[in-house]
Amino acid sequence: MTTRTGLIIGKFYPPHLGHLALIERAARESDRLVVLVMATQIETIPLQRRVAWLTDATRHLTSVTILGVLDDAPVHYESEIAWVAHQEVTVAALRNAGIDAIDVVFSSENYGRELATRLSAEHVLDDPERRRVPMSGTAARENLAERWTQIVEPARLELATRIVVIGAESTGTTTLAEALRRHYRTRPGFERIADVDEYGRRFTYELHARAMAEARATGEPVPAVDDLVWLPEHFAHIAREQTRMEHAAAVDCALVIADTDAFATSLWERRYVGTHSHAALDAATTDLPRRDLYLVTDHVDVPFDQDGWRDGEHIRPEMTRWIIDGLTARGLPWVLLRGAHQVRLDYSVEVVDALLARNSTFTSPAWADATSLAHDEA
Repeated sequence: MTTRTGLIIGKFYPPHLGHLALIERAARESDRLVVLVMATQIETIPLQRRVAWLTDATRHLTSVTILGVLDDAPVHYESEIAWVAHQEVTVAALRNAGIDAIDVVFSSENYGRELATRLSAEHVLDDPERRRVPMSGTAARENLAERWTQIVEPARLELATRIVVIGAESTGTTTLAEALRRHYRTRPGFERIADVDEYGRRFTYELHARAMAEARATGEPVPAVDDLVWLPEHFAHIAREQTRMEHAAAVDCALVIADTDAFATSLWERRYVGTHSHAALDAATTDLPRRDLYLVTDHVDVPFDQDGWRDGEHIRPEMTRWIIDGLTARGLPWVLLRGAHQVRLDYSVEVVDALLARNSTFTSPAWADATSLAHDEA
């Protein structure tokens, strides 16, 4: 019985739902489908990241194989030297994977027909005007934030700009995180910034409520917050949940502003359980995402507000030092914020804007072609 081998090539820069729709159709119409990611050295997103994202996004398609190859040959569709250069890179990548022949080329671009002819294959042109999924890599690169939910989810998790606001108790972390989210929600594409609040505080309320219920049930004195017994597994749970919330926010929006994270949880574990306990970091080690910046709220210039749940003003200098030393030891980027709230906010916006600009800028070679969407041309 003859198997039908399909091929899709592209930059996938970045991979989006239009790509995924093409891959899903091709997988239905092939016995085996090869998706070849072709990247230049000039482009911002490395080849291996695109391959990893597509591999993750197509795990439900068991007949699909994702390959990657560097292709620095200039693209000129009317040039024989260019066609030969690209064809040979394609054939070499397939041969290296043990694939000697292609039966059908699937594409949404006009070049697909010529490529199929050169590979002695059939050509299937799929939705060239992008009406089924009005999306292109060009559109994503030109406005990443507004096209965010059309990027494949694994790419969103890594491309998101992640800002973590961290500090000792009553140093303005929550106030600053909320102010930053309000500020950026006024910008197009960032309206969906999610609240990534401090899960540890919520867990403390729940732990205290359980302890009070148990005390009442047994006739024991109702415990105060200071009487709570903290265990390593509590901090592991908090760290995992904090990271889960952060990931969910990254799926929704290109900017994540989190009020604490798993690293901060590990410092509270150190305080309440001891330096020997590392459950929070152990729980987050395999899942802690890349950080673009930690904004460290200094205890200086911020009056202590005892709300009945906090340890006390005396521990703030030590916690600030733990945070700074821990971030520095791990080589993580951080900026200390001191002064009045508005001063801190303005300073934070300055650096976050710079990071957003960096993370949404994609370099392309001079010969790169742009894909115009049908509705953009109308």
